Amino acid sequence: MEIIATEKAPEALGPYSQAYVHDGILYSAGQLGIVPETGELASDTIEGQTEQACKNIGEVLKEAGTDFSHVLKTTCLLADIADFGAFNEVYAKYFVSKPARSCFAVKEIPKGALCEIEVIAAVK
Repeated sequence: MEIIATEKAPEALGPYSQAYVHDGILYSAGQLGIVPETGELASDTIEGQTEQACKNIGEVLKEAGTDFSHVLKTTCLLADIADFGAFNEVYAKYFVSKPARSCFAVKEIPKGALCEIEVIAAVK
């Protein structure tokens, strides 16, 4: 197993890794819309936070030697299911290969975030 860590994505908020690669598959922790340099949420809108969360996922994928086209599955958490449409607009710009996905509304997300995205991806 290989731990994946990059300074170009936010540090873990707890006792976990940004991602692991095992047998050619990357398993990521959830990424929030946090700006790595500041540790703060990028925006107070679902669009802004989704954009940043996707950028953070991109950096984790890149560090592991893969990219969005190799994502097999995503799990997405929303603080408000009413944001589903706006979330999808941004999400669709990054996940053009249309990986399998689960998307849930949850009561709360750490740091008061509006969304969180985790991925499982093949490593090239």
